[in-house]
Amino acid sequence: MMRDETQMYQLLTGIAREDDRIFAVYMNGSRTNKNAPKDIFQDYDIVYVVGETSSFIEDKNWIHKFGTILYMQYPDESPDYPNDRKCHYGWLMQFDDGVRIDLTVQTIEYAREHIYDDKLCTILLDKNNVLPEISEATDVDYCVQKPTQMQFYACTNEFWWCSNNLAKGLWRKEIPYVQDMTNFVVRKQLEKMLSWKVGIKTNFQVSVGKSAKYLYRWLDPKEYQSYLDTYFGGCVEEAWEAVMHMCDLFACTSKYVADKLDYTYNVAEGEAARRYLEQVRQLPPDASSIF
Repeated sequence: MMRDETQMYQLLTGIAREDDRIFAVYMNGSRTNKNAPKDIFQDYDIVYVVGETSSFIEDKNWIHKFGTILYMQYPDESPDYPNDRKCHYGWLMQFDDGVRIDLTVQTIEYAREHIYDDKLCTILLDKNNVLPEISEATDVDYCVQKPTQMQFYACTNEFWWCSNNLAKGLWRKEIPYVQDMTNFVVRKQLEKMLSWKVGIKTNFQVSVGKSAKYLYRWLDPKEYQSYLDTYFGGCVEEAWEAVMHMCDLFACTSKYVADKLDYTYNVAEGEAARRYLEQVRQLPPDASSIF
């Protein structure tokens, strides 16, 4: 049976109480956020504040105190990412009962310097009063921020300009390239624009979450489904339909945001980019020119 929060907090603080090397415990992440939905997949983002990190790193067996590990990762062992093991080191652990713990050890000096980095932070234990006082956990830093006119313009310009890459990728039938360009570049601008609409509707007092995963909370169900319809699979024609739909949704949302914030939206730019997409969509595979 999956351990509940009470059991996990007792375990996490109990291990710390019994280990003289551990001076304090604090937690961040979704479990400290009262506005985040609660479910069985929420992990425990735990920091042990320690005098030194080396003994924890050298002894690979101590982590089994947390339970039977199904599989795990040592993120600071990756050759692709820099790390400072003397100051902090982490273990990502999935247990056989469904619980996941993302555990980090930090030196006292490092913790004191960085505990304010994330306002979604709660101190669970401080045996020696090594940590400073912190405010109640809040997701205020994650709330949608009102854009400036320049930020609004940059978003619309990036969306429409990069749609050019979707056009050539789809004509070439290079679906992997189109997927990357759509999801990591163009879609990010649509996420911003929809988030700004949510911000306007809520006086910029809410967060839409990582990857705008909470848009469904604030958008009309029909509009949210319209957003989901911008996703596509490996079929070129399906991708074309989704991209054109994405353009329509972006244009409509941009006009809404511009109107509510009294900003200028370059309608001509959007219409020109959409015409270009339509032109490329009609080109035969052996076309020798675009126009």
